[in-house]
Amino acid sequence: MGLTGLEIYKHLPKTNCKDCGAPTCLAFAMSLASGKASLDACPHVTEEGKAALESASAPPIKLVKIGTGDYELELGDETELFRHDKRFFHPTGVAVLISDNEDVAAKAAAFEELEFDRVGLHYITDVVAVKCDSGDGAKYKSAVETVAGKTEKAMILICEDPALLEGAVEVVAARKPLLYAATADNYEKMVELAKAKNCPLAVRGKDLEETADLVEKITALDYKELVLDSGARDTSKVLADLTQIRRSAIRKRFRPFGYPTIAFTSKEDPLEEVIQAGVYLSKYASIVVLKASAKEHLLPLLTWRQNLYTDPQKPIAVEPALYEVGEVDENSPVYCTTNFSLTYFIVEGEVENSRIPSYILSVDTGGISVLTAYADNKFNGEIIAKAMKEAGLDEKVNHKKIVIPGHVAVLQGTLEEESGWEVLVGPREAAGIPKFAKETFG
Repeated sequence: MGLTGLEIYKHLPKTNCKDCGAPTCLAFAMSLASGKASLDACPHVTEEGKAALESASAPPIKLVKIGTGDYELELGDETELFRHDKRFFHPTGVAVLISDNEDVAAKAAAFEELEFDRVGLHYITDVVAVKCDSGDGAKYKSAVETVAGKTEKAMILICEDPALLEGAVEVVAARKPLLYAATADNYEKMVELAKAKNCPLAVRGKDLEETADLVEKITALDYKELVLDSGARDTSKVLADLTQIRRSAIRKRFRPFGYPTIAFTSKEDPLEEVIQAGVYLSKYASIVVLKASAKEHLLPLLTWRQNLYTDPQKPIAVEPALYEVGEVDENSPVYCTTNFSLTYFIVEGEVENSRIPSYILSVDTGGISVLTAYADNKFNGEIIAKAMKEAGLDEKVNHKKIVIPGHVAVLQGTLEEESGWEVLVGPREAAGIPKFAKETFG
């Protein structure tokens, strides 16, 4: 359990110098106890104090990395139970399972194609899990070799026999795969292998109590690059275990649970499996391993992950700029909208559907939608006119006409005065753009 604010305060200099940003040493101690401050912020704490406060200054959930280079995956290092309190930091790794009894080359090649572009964002399935179902060390090593040759993404090696696993690890040790899993029966040899190859290690107990006991035994062997699996596979039980692990780590600073987590789906139907994975992704798995590998199944899961791990206090926005849709020229229409990502890409899609090459002026509203920005006075005639000037619209087109969203028709007169352009009021909904474009510019 972590130290209380008063216990931490005893080890601080008590000068109330405010160099840490807090008004008093006691306030800083309270922030440190709740995980909202770092001990490094105090420049005057003694080395003895630092040693005494190690448990309080360490993050509640340890940062563990698997993979290397551009595909290195950071797990853990979370500080919140609820996203709206601050934000979640390291998105859940979505892993696709490949058995060494399958057509490994084909499955690995298909895995590498699991990338998507949606509303200006790039989604990837970022982990591949290779499981030893054959019980044949040579076959498993060959499967791992094949997968490694097809993708550079992070890997999980699933094999509970250290003797069989060792040969496979030799092939990809430099890529820091996650080794799965240390159990009550094999943990000493698994720790020895993980240490020798400098790879993170998954720990699986039969339940939470055994998992915590195993973690304490492994950390006593001086190894802490761990990922936890409670051993449960029923959806409700996994959800309860993941929640208890997270709550114990963050609220109670229970160190045996202060590590990232991994969860495995158990449903056979791909749609049910993706729903199950979505539950684990939401609460609070660091990695979810599933068998489903079709694009149409994984895209909803990756979309939800993207939404969950964005900063709730910062809207998703596109760069404020003048965008071209199609092969524009000096006669092309000009549409105006905000730089809220969803708004912009909906408008872009409908402008594209109109089949009339056009410009879209994305105005900087701090990433909020049209009506919200209008209500907050961030989308008005003066701001739009300034954006038009900065985009050099006078040099781009010769017609001096701009289309504004129908919901803010009230801006027509002000914008005409500020810009000197003719302002056309477009449809209230983006779906009406193709018809509007045909009637107005066709």
